[in-house]
Amino acid sequence: MTSTPGTETALFGAPRERVGGGWIAAFATAWLGLWMAQLTPVQLLLPTQVDALIATDTWQDSVLAFGIVSGISSVAAIIAYPVTGALSDRTTSRFGRRRPWIAGGALLFAAALVALGVQDTIVGVAICWSLAITGFCALSAALTAMISDQVPVFQRGLVSGVISAPQGVGIIAGILLVTTLFTGAIAGYAALAVLLLVLVAPFLLLVPDAVLPRTERRPFTFVGMLQGFWVSPRRYPDFGWTLLSRVLVNVGNAIITGLLLYFLIYGYGDTPAQAEDDLLLLTLVYTASSITAALVGGRLSDRFARRKPFVLAAAALQAAGALILLVSTDFAVIVLAGAVLGAGYGCFLAVDQALATQVLPDEHSRGKDLGIMNIASVVPQAIGPMIGALIVTAAGGFWALFIASGVIATLGALAVLPIRIAR
Repeated sequence: MTSTPGTETALFGAPRERVGGGWIAAFATAWLGLWMAQLTPVQLLLPTQVDALIATDTWQDSVLAFGIVSGISSVAAIIAYPVTGALSDRTTSRFGRRRPWIAGGALLFAAALVALGVQDTIVGVAICWSLAITGFCALSAALTAMISDQVPVFQRGLVSGVISAPQGVGIIAGILLVTTLFTGAIAGYAALAVLLLVLVAPFLLLVPDAVLPRTERRPFTFVGMLQGFWVSPRRYPDFGWTLLSRVLVNVGNAIITGLLLYFLIYGYGDTPAQAEDDLLLLTLVYTASSITAALVGGRLSDRFARRKPFVLAAAALQAAGALILLVSTDFAVIVLAGAVLGAGYGCFLAVDQALATQVLPDEHSRGKDLGIMNIASVVPQAIGPMIGALIVTAAGGFWALFIASGVIATLGALAVLPIRIAR
């Protein structure tokens, strides 16, 4: 690797040494495996599996069942993110604080995916997917804590863009794999599990992680851990506003993207086979737009040392994409909406992650605090399909979904205005 910041910076305090290209490449590769394993099931494998298990003539039943499975997994994420983050803050392993949780989270995630492929009941699917999300949370909490541990503030927009850019690539690669090479639930989930472990391994094995001496470990009690999960928005308003903005923007995105396959079939009128092809095309467009916006937006926010204008613009683009879908009359308009949504979400992911690392209340509890912050990303993605399903069912169509998404994303943009620590 080109730098070893984990061994050269203090455990606490802002890192000053720039991370090199090797560090960034390994970090991006790990996130590629993580996003592929998490988003491919959400976009295709899980709704297809649930739809086959429900097997009714009423499509709303399948949408609701998928939403319930996602909602149950969100409870697991709410617990797993701050717990694993808090434990990693106190881990005194000779391998470092974060690396044991990267390894353990990846193994749990992969094992749960393999088990998910052989489930033949909705209950089994819900349990296995919740376990998979728990592994995802442990892994991603440790990885994001590495940003605060090792990346200087002036590089965090770029590095945060490296988190979001692989998200789109992961979706495309995952969908291509499970629709062409590894077809069927068992083969698809197993392939994702193997790729997850392979792609996380370089960062785990090659990037050093500073060891926490036992003398510097904060006391741990269950009651203290529970109390630590509450970060007072009155005492730390910037943290609170950032958290609220992240929740709203992610909910606005998730209620659309989580039901996109259903929209193509039951809203636009595709056959199931055509819907898979159209979903792949939309994902390609969304991905290209998202990657470009993430890398450009993150880099520009570093250069101008400003975060809020980029978050505002990103949320506005998401709202615009949702409203374009509201008036869509043909597939070309839907593709345009996908490009706008991708640009908004990609820019938001990059800049908002950098912003989140700047509003943490305590340098000694970065893992726990980022775990709380990451709840605002993963839980909306998990619970979004359930919220969207309820909106679609209540309204009797997808039009209300697009209006709700636009309104929620706009509110998310407004929530960053009171933040003071960053411009």
